[in-house]
Amino acid sequence: MFMEPGSCITYSLVVPGSLVEGLSYEASYAFLDQWVLGALASVGVVAHFVPLNDIASTVGKIGGAAQRRFVDGTVLHHVTMAYDIDAVKMNQVLRIGREKLSDKGVRSAVKRVDPMRSQTGLSREAVMEAFLAHFMGTYHCRRSDYTAEELASADDLVRHKFGTPEWTYRIP
Repeated sequence: MFMEPGSCITYSLVVPGSLVEGLSYEASYAFLDQWVLGALASVGVVAHFVPLNDIASTVGKIGGAAQRRFVDGTVLHHVTMAYDIDAVKMNQVLRIGREKLSDKGVRSAVKRVDPMRSQTGLSREAVMEAFLAHFMGTYHCRRSDYTAEELASADDLVRHKFGTPEWTYRIP
């Protein structure tokens, strides 16, 4: 997915592997994205899951997911969704092969993506609040702040790992 500040909505779920145990990769994507289909419906977007990792409406692709499974069993599920997108710029920046487009049955990535703003007319903040309310209602969550220990640990990771040139400029 093409990302510009203020033009997308992203979220990550970090869950124990036991939550998706026994599910195929494809089924685990659908399972972990199920809540957002309900959240999209709450803002007037009828969406569905498109294997392996897309979220779409009848108008076009809204978002895509990625997963990372760690040795300890933890699953990181990350989704990027288009709220408002400069589709022409997206097409200039991304290298989307003909095979990828033909697999999706379209000639242009610009025509393939349809952001939430055009489908809802709502502000990005209103969409995010609706998503949060839906998630919290579905999973009976409550808001909480980070503890001082969690913030100190995150700061230490930035200073000693993620903020270093070795991390920033590494080539996997």
